[in-house]
Amino acid sequence: MATAPEDTLVMELPSGRVIIALRPDLAPNHVARVKELVRDGFYDGLAFHRVIDGFMAQTGCPQGTGTGGSGRKLKAEFSNTPFKRGTIGAARTQDPNSADSQWFICFGDASWLNGQYTVWGEVVEGMEAVDGLSKAPASDPSGSVPKPDKIVSIKVQADAA
Repeated sequence: MATAPEDTLVMELPSGRVIIALRPDLAPNHVARVKELVRDGFYDGLAFHRVIDGFMAQTGCPQGTGTGGSGRKLKAEFSNTPFKRGTIGAARTQDPNSADSQWFICFGDASWLNGQYTVWGEVVEGMEAVDGLSKAPASDPSGSVPKPDKIVSIKVQADAA
């Protein structure tokens, strides 16, 4: 899927570069907010604090605990787009309209999330770098990572020129 530089994110992880195609066609408000936070440098240095092998890797909490955000809640923008390997979704609480700055990348099929979480992007290159993130111990069902990997930087491709 080729996307315009304005709708492409370039994320540097310790394990490599990840190219993310944004999906404003599915979630225009989420995409606009993510780009705003990226351009503010909000995500640079944040940890992938919750990483469950075979399920997903979550980031976007300034505290690194999964309890924080940017302070602006977003209304759900659910679609029929399936959650599969590389799909990026907005993390939220039980309230469907509680997504903020946290998001997750699926390692594989997560069809039980379909229609219940907002899809706003997809990894189109570098999924092996996501696979390389430190994962929670299998004994910890919360997915909390003791020594999490951090986002080195993330930029909108149009700004990286």
